[in-house]
Amino acid sequence: MIIYIHGFGSSGKGGKALLFKEYFKSENIPFISPSLSYVPELAIDTLEQLIESYDDEVMLIGSSLGGFYSIYLAEKYGLKSVLINPAIDSPNTLRRMLSLDGMVKNYYDNTHFEWSESHVDMLLNYRVNEVQNGKYLLLLQRGDDILDYREALGKLPNAKSIVEEGGTHPFDGIERYFGTIKNFSH
Repeated sequence: MIIYIHGFGSSGKGGKALLFKEYFKSENIPFISPSLSYVPELAIDTLEQLIESYDDEVMLIGSSLGGFYSIYLAEKYGLKSVLINPAIDSPNTLRRMLSLDGMVKNYYDNTHFEWSESHVDMLLNYRVNEVQNGKYLLLLQRGDDILDYREALGKLPNAKSIVEEGGTHPFDGIERYFGTIKNFSH
């Protein structure tokens, strides 16, 4: 089973998730992309329940905040994980999203949700100080305008890494790596 973990303010029905879903369906590989709560504790609880519910091997694909969650879960369960422009230091990165009115935009459906200091504090519970158990494939684009790709390389120096010039935070042209991701999963 492959579980896609979307980023902050996104959805399991976002653009990347749908591309992955279509590809893995065509390859007859079980795949899900749940829409997760913006509340970190609830998102992690949902993902842990999903992982524990599958008898077969699970691999994670995490984008941005989903990459942060994937590291935590890969270490906890000894899973393979593909990280796409991961938010390595999500507590600090998402502290920047705190606003005066406490509301942030959901990029999938343009609604808004509350994002507070307590949510940022929850993320601290899922920070992995030393990567040991997971097996990682990093897909990074140097043109990411949100995150510094070098943080991921520093955190995961032993990961198989693909670093491209240019690009954006969502990772332009992710479909070019579907075959690489499929091969990594086996």
